[in-house]
Amino acid sequence: MHILDTERLSLREFTPRDAPFLLRLVNEPGWIRHINDPGVRNVDDALAWAEGRLFKAYRELGHGFWAIERRADGELVGMCGLFKRLALPEPDLGYALLAKHEGQGYALEAARACVAHARKVLGWTALMAITALDNPGSIALLGKLGFVELGQQALEGYDGPSRVFRLVL
Repeated sequence: MHILDTERLSLREFTPRDAPFLLRLVNEPGWIRHINDPGVRNVDDALAWAEGRLFKAYRELGHGFWAIERRADGELVGMCGLFKRLALPEPDLGYALLAKHEGQGYALEAARACVAHARKVLGWTALMAITALDNPGSIALLGKLGFVELGQQALEGYDGPSRVFRLVL
């Protein structure tokens, strides 16, 4: 299902046919270093991961992490979206790109659109975000969006503490 468009990007729900892309994305060195290693090693693993992490959220919450496609050619470049983690009091913004697409402004463009979607469409009043302690790119991106760092917190599913941010919408 199509969610939103920006100048260069289109965000939509992931589908089972995106499993090969998800396999690549969650095995990127940056994903493993800054997010976690989900143990996804083949397309079947990717499909099972997507069912538990993506498709379930679409069904139960009506939102989640969405596929980012370039509008010019339909190439998948990453994911961005809104998710409710049990460990956080409010929904959060998350994003990840294939390394070859980093540094082109796609994450910021998609994240801005997701923040606007949270405010205008979902009617939310605040968002949270988390990063690894040593992820200066994401910390800078969240700063550009107006997020304020609240400190560090240990969160289930992550090795060590994460930086926690909040944005009033």
